[in-house]
Amino acid sequence: MQSLDTVVQPIHVIGAGLAGSEAAHQIASVGIPVVLHEMRPVRMTDAHKTDGCAELVCSNSFRSDDWENNAVGLLHEEMRRANSLIMHAADIHKLPAGGALAVDRDAFSQEVTERLLANPLITIDRSEIEGLPPDDWQNVIVATGPLTSPALSSAIAELTGEGSLAFFDAIAPVIHRDSIDTSIAWFQSRYDKAGPGGTGADYLNCPMNKEEYNAFIDALLAGEKTVFKEWEASTPYFDGCLPVEVMAERGRETLRFGPMKPVGLDDPRTGRWPYAVVQLRQDNALGTLWNMVGFQTKLKHAEQVRVFRTIPGLENAEFARLGGLHRNTYLNSPKLLDAELRLNAMPRLRFAGQITGVEGYIESAAIGLLAGRFAAAEFLGRKLEHPPQTTALGALLTHITGGHLISDDGERSSARSFQPMNINYGLIPDLDAVPTHDGDGKRLKGTERGRAKKQAMSRRALRDLEAWLGDVKEPGLHQPAA
Repeated sequence: MQSLDTVVQPIHVIGAGLAGSEAAHQIASVGIPVVLHEMRPVRMTDAHKTDGCAELVCSNSFRSDDWENNAVGLLHEEMRRANSLIMHAADIHKLPAGGALAVDRDAFSQEVTERLLANPLITIDRSEIEGLPPDDWQNVIVATGPLTSPALSSAIAELTGEGSLAFFDAIAPVIHRDSIDTSIAWFQSRYDKAGPGGTGADYLNCPMNKEEYNAFIDALLAGEKTVFKEWEASTPYFDGCLPVEVMAERGRETLRFGPMKPVGLDDPRTGRWPYAVVQLRQDNALGTLWNMVGFQTKLKHAEQVRVFRTIPGLENAEFARLGGLHRNTYLNSPKLLDAELRLNAMPRLRFAGQITGVEGYIESAAIGLLAGRFAAAEFLGRKLEHPPQTTALGALLTHITGGHLISDDGERSSARSFQPMNINYGLIPDLDAVPTHDGDGKRLKGTERGRAKKQAMSRRALRDLEAWLGDVKEPGLHQPAA
């Protein structure tokens, strides 16, 4: 076993996004020195605006916080119990958002940055890592995210012998609150559901009748879009973050069953659900900025202003940020990484975050949490057991590492069709017995049974997580929550 007194080489983490920040925190939490390398502001990306750690470049929402009924909420809760810095900062700076966990993006990033800077075991190095890390860095986590610098991306592709996959990720516009017409738009969460810090009236809703909706779809389809460069033309979108106009191209009614669905929202002017609705969610603690939910777009900026001002209630909208588009890259992780997120071709490199093929803020941070713990265990000469697949953390890890299932020809079966994935109950093993009756002995039917199944899976996950966190075979690696 290595001694901290005799080993001077720290663990290196490249990239101070959500995954890298979480990994550095996890490593330092067990007394191991870490150098966190962040190229901003020396070299900026097409999507980032600041040099802050864990900057949120797209939505300010971490999605559902309901751990009993939603796999994302379950992942939130597991990470809280695993001493997550990202969840700690999110809980401090949460905003009202119905059943979701949304944050003040600037305050959240500042909180993460200040906590990392205040830790004496963490050194933040503001420089770009050009190409592969130096040979004497024997324990490295690459958490450079979907906007990995060209030099490092090319080096990884050359090392692995195959190019990274890529997809486009789109950003939704943000609007000044005082430019929204609240004589038309009204405050309400779907079905009046209140979430963390919420009241049940946490969204601004802009209603449309059938004629207005069809006119909007026509304008959206006709609007001038960003033209891709030749090398970008074959890059696919990730379905979880499709541009709004791409959704509209899939069918005239697609948006009415997606981000513009009107269910559970009663227009106070009519007392009924509208034909369609555009929702806006609070984007900062002051409540002065609101983002258009699900309206990520590749429309040109002038077209965005023109088209989105046709939405009732947004006729005079002033945009604090217009939507945009950036190219994401990710690895074919089931083929390239081992079960502890190390690169098969160079095991001193471990990967974390969105570059591994997870999608979403919290999923990226979760893989950073696991990568940090695996790296710390390796530094200490210990073996860290994987979190059980019955947990959200374990299920996500199993998905991106291929589940360790080998096909007849020797290749991991999931490597052939690997795509980015959000956490969902489908990644978690089913129950041995699905609940059929409630606590009073009443037989469950339809949606009731589905809800009971999710709740049982979530309770099992937290039980199994607690056993993993309390595993005495790994002393010093599991710390109490912050």
